Amino acid sequence: MSKVLKVVTCILFLLALGNNSFSQRRIIVVPPGQPVPVGRVRPYYRMNQPPNPGRGIVAIKERFISRTLDLTEDQSRQFWPLYRKYQQELMVVRIKKHMNSLSSSTDPTAQIDRELEFDQELVSIRRHYKDEFLKILPPEKVSELYKSEREFNDEALKILGERAVRTGN
Repeated sequence: MSKVLKVVTCILFLLALGNNSFSQRRIIVVPPGQPVPVGRVRPYYRMNQPPNPGRGIVAIKERFISRTLDLTEDQSRQFWPLYRKYQQELMVVRIKKHMNSLSSSTDPTAQIDRELEFDQELVSIRRHYKDEFLKILPPEKVSELYKSEREFNDEALKILGERAVRTGN
């Protein structure tokens, strides 16, 4: 009898475990200004604020740069809004540059000229913000900022390359 009881107990235990693992997650949309329901239901995203998959990598990059630069509280308060604006301006130009390279222009010389203009614009943004960063940080930290950005990008590319090799792409 005890052997049957053990088997029945094991089966009931496995069924209880399986009950939670096969449940479906409920997704709700919470309009802005309304409270999020309390309980097991979690909002997928708030209306008018779609999920931003790049937000996580930006946060990781900012933590990496923070550790590298070792900013004081005052420097940090002034630096991060300026750095985010800098990144945003660079991103706009990079997107324009990418769109230019995707376009099938009838005049390849004009396309090359636009490509060079975008490169020049990237350089001018970097020069402008270098001066702005120097108003907040000492030159050593500004130099370290550019080095840490390159290190982060190199490491991210290395990780992505390793993932591509593992998945066979």
